[in-house]
Amino acid sequence: MDVELARQQWRDGNRRVEDTRGNHARYVQLTGQVDVVVAGLRRRVGQVFTLAELVEAYGGADDWARELLEEADPEGPPPAEPGTVADAAFHVYARGATDYRP
Repeated sequence: MDVELARQQWRDGNRRVEDTRGNHARYVQLTGQVDVVVAGLRRRVGQVFTLAELVEAYGGADDWARELLEEADPEGPPPAEPGTVADAAFHVYARGATDYRP
């Protein structure tokens, strides 16, 4: 996948999370889930990475993000928006890329 296309998807996911600010409980839930996936990215990608390496990790992210979220809250319902959460987490984590430009 192209880096710019991936970044657009990540921005869209982050926007969808931010759009829930009016529903405090939902916003808190989603941002907590984003934190879980960011921690997973840190383990998968490491702390020194490029955007291209992050795009490579993006393949299949919906599946492993869903697994992380289910493990984080095994008693809760299945995560409703793992794709949105994963995209928002990638958006957040991309800022740490060595070649990141806003």
